[in-house]
Amino acid sequence: MEYGFFGLLILVLDIWAIIKIVQGKADFGVKLAWIVVILLLPLLGLLAWFLFGPKSVK
Repeated sequence: MEYGFFGLLILVLDIWAIIKIVQGKADFGVKLAWIVVILLLPLLGLLAWFLFGPKSVK
């Protein structure tokens, strides 16, 4: 159970990121690519999306 909380946190953040990706204004192909990356590489994909994903401009 050492990694249980950390794993749950990553799962919740991945789900949150996928929801944000689906709600975004990017093309379908871009959305699909980000979702695949997050599903295949949960931690690295999440970090990559957070760093290099679309930024909202206000």
